[in-house]
Amino acid sequence: MSFIKTFIEQETARRRDFLLASAYGLVGAGTASLGLPAFAQANLPVAWSYRDRNNPYWHAIVSGGEAFLESIGRKKGELIHLLNNGSSEKSLADIKALLSKTGGKVAIACDANDAPNCRPVVESVQKAGGYVSTIWNKEDSLHPWDFGDNWVSHMSWSDEGPAEQTARILFNAMGGKGAIVGVGGIAANNPAVERRNGMMKALKDFPGIELLDYQPADWATQKANQVMQGFLTRFGKKITGVFCANDSMAYGVLEALKADGRKLPVVAYDGNPEATDLVIKGDLLATCFTNPHWGGGITAALAYHAAIGSFKPSKEPKEHREFYGPTVMVTAKDAAAFKAKYISATPKYDWKDFWGPSPGGIKYKSA
Repeated sequence: MSFIKTFIEQETARRRDFLLASAYGLVGAGTASLGLPAFAQANLPVAWSYRDRNNPYWHAIVSGGEAFLESIGRKKGELIHLLNNGSSEKSLADIKALLSKTGGKVAIACDANDAPNCRPVVESVQKAGGYVSTIWNKEDSLHPWDFGDNWVSHMSWSDEGPAEQTARILFNAMGGKGAIVGVGGIAANNPAVERRNGMMKALKDFPGIELLDYQPADWATQKANQVMQGFLTRFGKKITGVFCANDSMAYGVLEALKADGRKLPVVAYDGNPEATDLVIKGDLLATCFTNPHWGGGITAALAYHAAIGSFKPSKEPKEHREFYGPTVMVTAKDAAAFKAKYISATPKYDWKDFWGPSPGGIKYKSA
C-alpha cells in the first residue's frame, strides 16, 4: 500500500501549492484560469466547476467532460476548469466571473460543493442567461424546472441504499459483533448525509455492533488519516471495523492502520482504480462505483446541447430534469471483472443518450 503514503504526501503538497498560488493570485495559470480560448462563435465555451482534479474521482468526472468535447470535434484542452478546492465561496465567485467574461454565453457543468451553494449558483446562471447542469449537491426544495431552461438538469446518486449495502458487508465480515468508527465527507454534502444515513440504517439490524464515533474528514485522504489516528488513540483495539464514505478517505484510514500495526475490515465508496485494486488484494472489503466518467461527460453534454438549442429542457419530463446516476457494487468476487470493464478499458458512450444509464428520476422522502 505504498501508493497510499505517496497519495497523502502529494495531496499535502498540492494543498500547500494551491494556497501559495492563491495568495499571489496565480491560481488558474494553467487549469483553473478564467481566461477563455479564442473560440469561434459556434464553439460555445464549456466549463466544469469541481473540487480537485488530483482526486481520482474528480479526475474521472472531468475526463468524461473532455471525452464529450472530443466527441463533438473539439479539443479536450478547450474545457474550462474552475477548481474550487472545496470552497463554496470560490465555486460561486469563479462561476460569476466566467458568466461576466462570456456575457452568459457558456455551458457549465457544476458540483456546487455543498447544498446551500446550489441556489446562488443557478440564480447567477439564470440571471446571466447561461446554461448549467449540476450534480450531487442541492437542497431538496430546489428544482431545475423552477428556473426555466437555464438550469438544465440535476443528477445525483441514490447513496443511502448502496451505503447501507456496503455497511452490511462490513458488519457481516465482523461476524455481527464488535465496534466501528465512521469517517465521513463534508457535513453539508448530500452524499455525505446519505452515506451516513445508509450506515445508520444497517446498524439497526446489528445490535451486536457499536458505533464508537463518526467524524467528517471532508473527502480528503490526509484529513482521514488524522481522524483515524485520533480514533486509534482514543479507542485502541476496541475498534474492529471502519466505515469510510469515500475511497480517498479510506486510503488515509488504511495508512493509519498500517502505521499502528493493525489490519481491520474497511469499506469505502466511489470505485476508484486504486480502491478496486485494494478490493482485489483484500485490503478493502468493498467499494461502490458511480461511473464518474459517464456522469461528468453527460452533465457537460446536457448543458451544452441545451445551450445550442438541441433540445429544450422545459419540454422534458421532470425525471429528465432530476435523475439518478448509476451505481455498481464492487466486492472481492467481482472486482477483477469490474476492473476489466470500467478501468482497464473505458466504455464508449453515446453522449446524446442523456438518460440511458440512469435508473430513473430522483425520489424524495417527503414526496
